[in-house]
Amino acid sequence: MRVQLIRAWPHRHARVEVELAADACVADALAASGWNLDHEFVAMSVFSVPATPATALHEGDRIELLRALRLDPMAARRRRAAKS
Repeated sequence: MRVQLIRAWPHRHARVEVELAADACVADALAASGWNLDHEFVAMSVFSVPATPATALHEGDRIELLRALRLDPMAARRRRAAKS
């Protein structure tokens, strides 16, 4: 099966497709791509649904490597509200 892995930064992104066995999981896809979780990419999801390394994959899935939040969303909203 073919799956995509995507990681993004503010002004660029990287995408790779890998071919895996039918019973593959997220950890297998990460190993095949050469990518991993580190200090910058701290979590992952499959089509925006939180995933673990053991999450089973299906044909055409998209694995997204996620960066840590720089600012709590509620704090960001409070800052915007205070400016207006």
